Amino acid sequence: MSKTAIQDALDLLGDGHAMPEGMVTDVMNQIMDGEATPAQIGGWLMAMKIRGETAPQITEAVNVMRQRATRVNCDCTDIIDTCGTGGDGKGVFNVSTGTAFIAAAAGCPVAKHGNRSVSSTTGSADVLEAGGMYLDLTPQQVARCIETLNIGFLFAPAHHGATRHAVLPRKELGVRTLFNLLGPLTNPAGTKRQVIGIFSKDWMRLAAEVMHNVGSEHVLFVHSHDGMDEISLSAPTYLCELKNGVVTEYSVQPEDFGIAQQDMTPLVVNSASESLHLIRNALSGKPGPAADILALNAGAAIYVAGQVSSMVEGVKQAQNILNSGKAWTVWQQLAELSQQMERQHG
Repeated sequence: MSKTAIQDALDLLGDGHAMPEGMVTDVMNQIMDGEATPAQIGGWLMAMKIRGETAPQITEAVNVMRQRATRVNCDCTDIIDTCGTGGDGKGVFNVSTGTAFIAAAAGCPVAKHGNRSVSSTTGSADVLEAGGMYLDLTPQQVARCIETLNIGFLFAPAHHGATRHAVLPRKELGVRTLFNLLGPLTNPAGTKRQVIGIFSKDWMRLAAEVMHNVGSEHVLFVHSHDGMDEISLSAPTYLCELKNGVVTEYSVQPEDFGIAQQDMTPLVVNSASESLHLIRNALSGKPGPAADILALNAGAAIYVAGQVSSMVEGVKQAQNILNSGKAWTVWQQLAELSQQMERQHG
């Protein structure tokens, strides 16, 4: 009996050889068709991790995911996303989720892509559900949320259903793999503007190459010196910026934006409800470290959306939004709208 694509790939990788062009496409299609066993999927992901994924290989995987995604077609322009890779192991609350609501309140259309926790304390879906969101919306309903409130949540399993075959192997491996990177690079609304937290500095330039390959316009990849996949309060943060086809790398620190460097311990959470508590307080206008880190990251999102010409201006706008409490109003409005849509489901 002839070997399948994933078996051929395992043979090559196991013997220390590179996979030829097109093989990742074949393997991804096999995984997403449910034709690979959990052992094969886990073995392939680990073999890829050990050898080191390349930009062309990741681009192939991204293209397969995008082609198979259940799309969200929205009438908004310059839609952004703030979905990161997760997996930084820091246990900090859902910064990218809070960031999305500040950006929406600032007038940026946001297609917030996310999932339940796989390799972190709490995923974006977990904290949104704790905050009253109904997650299982149709693509048309998600588009309506974005068009109405400047924000909608794209629950990854509903849009990337074929990736369900990789869920168990990923959970059992318990380590960061190619799939951690694929989620943020495969937004079902086709966003070309994003802030993407990356769990390792080594992946940043690689991810920028991939996003350039698939036509992104303005993407900020962030990874802090203290290991966070967010712009940090407690250390400088590396940024790798893809803008109009050009990639630049630099560092920023909180003081660049008039925010004091400070300890992150108060931002560590153990549950979705604890994460929600910090987000609610910050979005409602309560000052403190949660508001500070959200302002930094939302400033980056507002900048990427093209609303301002610099991150400094973006952070100032984010701080004004936080002080006004508008962002929590947007959260409440989205929760209410999603619940109305749930009732319409019957």
